Amino acid sequence: MGGTALSQEQIQRVVDFHGHWCPGLAIGIRAGEFVLREFGRAADEEIVAVVETDMCGVDAIQMLTGCTLGKGNLLHLDHGKMAFRFYRRSDEKGVRLVFDADRLGGPSDAMAALQQKRAAGTLTAEERQALDTHRAEWSERIMGADLADVFRIRPAAGPVPRRARLMQSLACEACGEKTMETRTRRFEGRTLCLPCFERLDRRV
Repeated sequence: MGGTALSQEQIQRVVDFHGHWCPGLAIGIRAGEFVLREFGRAADEEIVAVVETDMCGVDAIQMLTGCTLGKGNLLHLDHGKMAFRFYRRSDEKGVRLVFDADRLGGPSDAMAALQQKRAAGTLTAEERQALDTHRAEWSERIMGADLADVFRIRPAAGPVPRRARLMQSLACEACGEKTMETRTRRFEGRTLCLPCFERLDRRV
């Protein structure tokens, strides 16, 4: 049977946290729903999320699963993919979800054309309303489908990511700001933070 098993209260909390309703948020909600069903919610760092995008849905994943950037159990890989990996530390089970729009018939051609016009800044007020309607319909299709139709679901490759570590902070010898030692660079005999390293390196 298709459709989300989450309550309207859970969904509304995600919308309130993110700030608006959109298809990207719906994708993240469904990914979070899968984690809750298969792994439960992370009270601390028991579950790890590796997201391959920085799109809206990552907020839903943080809100629903308890995997957060600040705790170090949400890792971002800038791959530009609607793909999410989740691991449970207790048994090292891992799964990778890849959003598959084609399984749901994809967004309409009309919606795609309107989104292109929005990106170009040429939408009329009437077209903006039409786009909002298309986006709402696409979001509802995502929310109403079975999870197996929303994502390609496969075991996650590789080991569970290691736990976050507290690292020593070093003073950048150019700007003086403290920087995590793993984010410093040596340049011309000095320890530099990444922004100072990149600025000085460009001068060479």
